[in-house]
Amino acid sequence: MSNTNVIENFIAGSVGGVFTVATGQPFDTVKVKIQTMPHPKPGETPLFTGALDCVKKTVKKEGFFALYKGMAAPLVTVTPSFAVFLGGCALGRWIQQTKPGEEMTFIQNFNAGALGGLFSTIVTVPGERIKCVLQVQSLGHSPIKYDGPLDVVEKLYKEGGIRSIYRGTAATLFRGECLKLFSYIKGAS
Repeated sequence: MSNTNVIENFIAGSVGGVFTVATGQPFDTVKVKIQTMPHPKPGETPLFTGALDCVKKTVKKEGFFALYKGMAAPLVTVTPSFAVFLGGCALGRWIQQTKPGEEMTFIQNFNAGALGGLFSTIVTVPGERIKCVLQVQSLGHSPIKYDGPLDVVEKLYKEGGIRSIYRGTAATLFRGECLKLFSYIKGAS
């Protein structure tokens, strides 16, 4: 394997990340709208009766592209994550192979997938942390502490430095590694 294969996999991961976000964003938008719609009072009909009703009403009221609202944040995190994962897997294969095109063992595939997963976790954790902090801040009885993603980064960094931004890395790494390793080894077989 040459260094260009690492770069090719990095680019392929970037393209894959963009397409994953582009195809998944409407589903995520519908999910969030349904999860956050107000509970109807007795005798009232719910805002949406299901996913298709949500799509229909959203497109009618806000236009087709309303299904893609909020897509910038996932593009910024998912695209590099995919790129770094596939690039890391290719690098892991390249490091372990003694000659190009050599058949990889199960353990070598495991190691390559683990390296890719480790790299992608490093990229993913800050975005996950920011998203989670913003999602749960409205659940408490305290006033809203963060005004948006950049405010979260600024305040977390002031409170605890880079460690505060990367809090939860071990759990995210374990969650991500299991799935990524399975997917990578399954695909490499």
